[in-house]
Amino acid sequence: MSRFEALQFLNVAHFFTHFFLLIFPTAALAIGPAWEMSYPSVLALGTPLYVAFALGTPVAGWLGDKLDRMGLILAFFLGSGIAGIGTAFATGPVGLMLGLSGLGLSAAIFHPVANAMIPDLAERTGRALAVNGVFGNLGLAAAALGTGILAKVFGWQAAFFVPGLVSTLIGCVLWARRRNGVPPVSAGVATNRPVVDAGPRGQRAVFALVCVAALFGGLVFNVITVSLPKLFDERLGALAGDLALIGASAGLIFFLAAFAQLPVGELLDRFGARRILLGLLSAQIIMLAALSQASGWIVLPLALLLVTVMFAELPITGWLLGRYLQSSLRARAVSVEYLLSLGMGSAALPAIAVLHANGLGFDVQLGLLAASTSVVALTALFLLPADGAAPETHAAATERV
Repeated sequence: MSRFEALQFLNVAHFFTHFFLLIFPTAALAIGPAWEMSYPSVLALGTPLYVAFALGTPVAGWLGDKLDRMGLILAFFLGSGIAGIGTAFATGPVGLMLGLSGLGLSAAIFHPVANAMIPDLAERTGRALAVNGVFGNLGLAAAALGTGILAKVFGWQAAFFVPGLVSTLIGCVLWARRRNGVPPVSAGVATNRPVVDAGPRGQRAVFALVCVAALFGGLVFNVITVSLPKLFDERLGALAGDLALIGASAGLIFFLAAFAQLPVGELLDRFGARRILLGLLSAQIIMLAALSQASGWIVLPLALLLVTVMFAELPITGWLLGRYLQSSLRARAVSVEYLLSLGMGSAALPAIAVLHANGLGFDVQLGLLAASTSVVALTALFLLPADGAAPETHAAATERV
């Protein structure tokens, strides 16, 4: 298996990771009426999905530094596929929560393992992370759109069964390809050195920023991606109750924003992260504040701008970890990042349900998210090295193997 082929499997795996994580928020709109449950009650049933995702991430990171990483990606495809099919056969809350827990544990494999592999497989880390990120974003878009259509036409069970079957088949293909050998990796694994040697203090500062971004940025990302269908249901009166149109609207937003990482990946390899990250965070604060007060059709372009900025930020922390941390520590560092991010995400889901149940809607929630983004921006301002201090020159970056 070539490095290029390995990267393609990682891209597809990222697509399915976010697809499986975002089936439930849209499917919940159909499960509630089918089981005669309120939206907050159904939404709370999804908590095991994100708790399992968060708790499984450090385990996956530890395994990713000890075992064959591509073998773990194979486990992701097969595990997610089987869990998705199992969730489709749930007949009550207990079965649904068990199936979602399996999805969360399987999906936890991807980020710490793949984000540790990409810097060693790609010649241009920023570009490869951005392309991989686009696939993850397309998974978000496809989940919202596909779940809405499948749930409306065939029932919510089909929204889990169909992608589960496809993921299982892809896992079988990867298993067959792995029999031909594992992909070679770059010299970074052999030397175990970071791309930029900033010293212990610089590495600690970057890792601290990544942790803060994971906590507060992860809260923003998870709340927005989970609650966007509900936001449209409440703020776009013309779409209220039409699951297919709500899913299509959310899916279109995710799709249009999916490619925002590509220019950011190129800019990171050229100019570094400081100005790019601070500019994106400032724009995110403005969009969250505006969206908190918006209603009617203006919600759609504001949501598009917000999600575009959010997606554009995604490759930055991976770029920083891949640049500052040695290869043998990278999977565990990424696992800590995602443990913090998904820990906040798992807490966000019941928090949304509680806020909705107590009449505190999106005006309050989006205002809190704007404050969370401000915390990340202030941390980046004080901890992130100047753009000229850490990055390699463009020429040096292009020469990496």
